[in-house]
Order: sequence, then structure tokens, then C-alpha cells
Amino acid sequence: MKHYLLLRLYGPMASWGDTAVGDFRPSHSHPSRTAVLGLLAAALGIRRNEEDKLLWLDQMVNVAIRLDLTGEMLRDYHTIQVPPESKKNRYYTRADELNSEKLHTIISQRDYRTDSAASVALYSHENDKTVLEQWQTALRKPALPLYLGRKSCPLALPVDPVIIEADNLKSAFDGYPDCSTQLDALCHHRIPKPDSVQYYWEGEDAGLISQMSYPRHDRLQSRKRWQFSTRIEYYAAYPAVAAHGSGKE
Repeated sequence: MKHYLLLRLYGPMASWGDTAVGDFRPSHSHPSRTAVLGLLAAALGIRRNEEDKLLWLDQMVNVAIRLDLTGEMLRDYHTIQVPPESKKNRYYTRADELNSEKLHTIISQRDYRTDSAASVALYSHENDKTVLEQWQTALRKPALPLYLGRKSCPLALPVDPVIIEADNLKSAFDGYPDCSTQLDALCHHRIPKPDSVQYYWEGEDAGLISQMSYPRHDRLQSRKRWQFSTRIEYYAAYPAVAAHGSGKE
């Protein structure tokens, strides 16, 4: 039996960063590994410049996702004033850029997911329940604010961290309900439920039959240099009723 720390991530908007090219900032449909570990680091009070602690956290844990609500994509267009590129001038802060004598405007695009919900499973390589309990305590009372990929994307429900003992990931997820009931009680309209539940995981016998695997460039290599390495992520989709086993969504 293994120990898993389950939590939920839901908000009206979320941004799960994908590889950015130029002025376009896309978002995945589900949380990235770095986004989840960034949220956990914030709960633990680990700051962005504490690279040794961030790398330790990255090496300690595996991450799996159950996408309970897929949500919809929203694209936001920003106009930004920036100085022209110049080898003679260096800008260390945003204030330095705005104080430049010449400014021109560029348009950037940022993608978000609206009304999406994900259940996240965290599990240590050493099956250390004590570490999971420490993380659970931190998530219940985070040291730093938690958000869903961007500071403009706050949580709309508590993360509700629960430690579950199970044979595999699928069994752990089956023991952790999605947030549909809470959302139906809070919202004036029912959020459409998907016909299938999607799972994303890495690195172990998950009790799931992989339908696809692909590289994800979201494993932390250096936070100071903003560098990430590649890992393999596995994917499976199950009918919604069968996925939860109880006949209820």
C-alpha cells in the first residue's frame, strides 16, 4: 500500500503555462508539474530564489492529475509599452523600461482555462507519510498566497488536502470525490460535466491503462535561470461513471 496526498484545484480562471514563444503565452488544459510544485512550495513558505529547496521538492515527489472539469479556453489580449531593443541600454526593472525616452506598443496574448477543476495526487518516492503530513498541514494553512498558475487566478474553493492509503493511483483518486456537489450548491447554474474523466501521471504503475504518452517540458532544472527539463507524461480517459466507480459524477 502507498500513501497519497490528494487535493483539489478550482477557480474561475487558471493558467497552466506551456512553452512560450514570442508574445504568446499558451495554457495547457490541466495543471503542469511546475505549477503544482510551485503551489506546494508557496504553502511551505519556499520563495522563488531558494533554488536548493525548490530542487529538493522537485526530486521528492511525483505528481498525478485527474481532470474533473475541462472548462473552456479564454484568450486575453494585452497591450504593453516597451522600449526598443538596444545593446547600449539595459533595463533592470519595469520602471527602467517605462522611463525610457522612446516607447512603442506590442500586443501579447495570454490563454486561461475558465471553470476547470482538477484533483491532484502527490506521492513521495520513498512512500514517506510523515512528509505528506507536513505538506498537508502547510496546504491547510499556507505560508504564502496560493494561486492557479498566475497571481490573477485565485482559488475559489479550499484545496481540501487528504491523505489516502491505496494500492495505486486509480484507487486513491476513486477515494477522493470531485468538487461537483460543492459547485452546484454555490453556482446559480450547473457547470456542464464532461462525458469522460482524464488522468495524467508519471513514473509508476498507476492502475490505469495508458492510452498515450508524450514529453512535457515542465520539470524544474534551474529556477534562477528559468530552465526546465523534459519528462514523460502518461494519459488515459475513462467514462465519467466508470471513472468514479459509484455511478455518481
